[in-house]
Amino acid sequence: MQHREELHELLLCAGLTVVEDMRPGSLFPPEAGWRIARGIVAPDGAVRAALDAAWWRRLADADGEFLVAVLGHRIGGNDSWWTRVRYAGDGAPGLTGDPGFVALSLDGQVLLAEVPGADGPRVTALDRLPERLEEAAEAAGRETEVERAEVWAAVPGRPAWPLHWAEGIGFNPTAPDELLIRLLDVELGFLHGCDRPAVLDAAVAHPDPRVRSRPADTFRPQLTSDQWIRLIHAEPSPSRRVLWAEHACAWGAELPGDLYDDLLVGPSRAQAAELPGLPAHHLPGLAADADPRVRETACARWEDLAPPLRARLLDDTDDTVRTAALLAHHTRVPMPREVFATLPAPRRALEQCRLSPELEAALVRDEDADVRRALAANPRLSAHGVAVLAEDPYDDIRSAVALRPDLDEEQRAAVRHDVDPTSMSRTLPWVEGLHGDADAMRRLALSSHPLIRRSVARARHLPPDVVKRLARDEDRTVRLFLAESCDDAPAEMLLEVWRWWDGSFSHPDRPRGHPNFPRTGLLRYADDPHGRMRRLALDDPASTPADVARLARDPEAEVRRRAAEDTRLSPADAARLLNDAAAHVRVTAMRNPRLPARVLAGLLHDQDTAGAAVTNPSIPVPVLRRILAEAATAVAARR
Repeated sequence: MQHREELHELLLCAGLTVVEDMRPGSLFPPEAGWRIARGIVAPDGAVRAALDAAWWRRLADADGEFLVAVLGHRIGGNDSWWTRVRYAGDGAPGLTGDPGFVALSLDGQVLLAEVPGADGPRVTALDRLPERLEEAAEAAGRETEVERAEVWAAVPGRPAWPLHWAEGIGFNPTAPDELLIRLLDVELGFLHGCDRPAVLDAAVAHPDPRVRSRPADTFRPQLTSDQWIRLIHAEPSPSRRVLWAEHACAWGAELPGDLYDDLLVGPSRAQAAELPGLPAHHLPGLAADADPRVRETACARWEDLAPPLRARLLDDTDDTVRTAALLAHHTRVPMPREVFATLPAPRRALEQCRLSPELEAALVRDEDADVRRALAANPRLSAHGVAVLAEDPYDDIRSAVALRPDLDEEQRAAVRHDVDPTSMSRTLPWVEGLHGDADAMRRLALSSHPLIRRSVARARHLPPDVVKRLARDEDRTVRLFLAESCDDAPAEMLLEVWRWWDGSFSHPDRPRGHPNFPRTGLLRYADDPHGRMRRLALDDPASTPADVARLARDPEAEVRRRAAEDTRLSPADAARLLNDAAAHVRVTAMRNPRLPARVLAGLLHDQDTAGAAVTNPSIPVPVLRRILAEAATAVAARR
């Protein structure tokens, strides 16, 4: 808000009345105006002279109104807005090249700009802007092989934004492994999405601990078990070695026994003792360890401990260890009231212990709702206790009971529970554990509870009859989960889900990327009233470059974005889409390999576009190497 107030104050000082701040909508965007003002990808015919009163009169409409953006006073984030203003003066407004501005007529025909430059203010004045932009795009699209070679021979030239290149070059799909390995000494952000074995090998073997740890410290690590093991061995910090071991186990890596031996030696023994894959032969040593934290951890493996070790832990001198042992002991042996009364914090007992009939009967009717709430999910609760809680006056307690695995479906249907169909839901662990049991999946797919059916739909594979049933489920989240997770999801359902869902953070390629998603017959959607369906037309093998060209001019931005990523896009259309009103369309066009080299080279030298432009796969590898060298020099100077 303060940023906007500062802009409005500046405009008032320039003699302009602010009418409103507005999104570009279908208008020419401010970002493209800034590029033209800096002389990047600019059409011919620009006037390079002082902006006299005549040009301002051509800019303003009958009411003296036009659009303006001021350098350093951006509104609207990545897709910045125009500010609509009114000018009632006779001469030129008090706008200057310091800090710089770009102005657009309301009809999009006239562009005026003045920005600072190395040789003084740079002035631009253009009329017939849409026509000139079309002419410039067509001219750029006629670029010859010789012209392309000349352009790339001159890059990087005088690099303006090498730090932006460093941030983006690792995401260029044509960058060879050896270039990305060199990039490890310059910039690490690309490792968050890197799945190249040679690059990851180099990263986990790198002498810099920041580089070694980056591949593991990502949302979805791509490391193999061997790479995890090498990363752990190379880590000098005992605590971080255990941390990486925890991450490795969480991502399903198989760690060798001798690695556990090493992790258990030293100051992080207590943390290492908690690793889920710890071999059982270590347990006697843990149960007798001098550190009570280690002995407490041993209690979590109660079923793997010999009776003498259990007895020893139950009589431990440390209260915390003794309590942990007691709780573990009573997962099998019913806990009497007198033992429960001695617990310093009874919640864990309520959630996990087997209780004596007398104690349970009292607790399921306890006045404290939190006590009953903790009991509701206790897997060792008796059938009688479950029946009592199924009638609890609190809705969330009954809802927890309704999700218990020990209910049959008739019992579950009898429990009054409340489910918000729009709320986020997670896969129930006990249902996930049955994903490989076809009979269980058939039974649970008939459940009256949508969260159970959603959990069934998360299975990688399901029997055909279960898939058929879930594909018609009345809960559309069941159908969504089936589309995201089940490789057996049917094509017609995937297409139905696509009408209202185009991917999540965890499943960005589903349903469209599903192996069963239809690929043929999609051209029939080229004229569909819904833009989401028109996007599919170009996935059809029968689609043509003419279809790409038509959809590149679609009224909906998402359709134009799909055209902008198509490798059949014409060079002229790729250049034209750089001026699209939607930021994501412009960025997609910057990455299209059909973009003319002269245009792309200009984008490489623009602050706003350098990071995206350097990811374009059409940049020759020798040019990428030169760009990396410039970026490395800039990063080293900054350090």
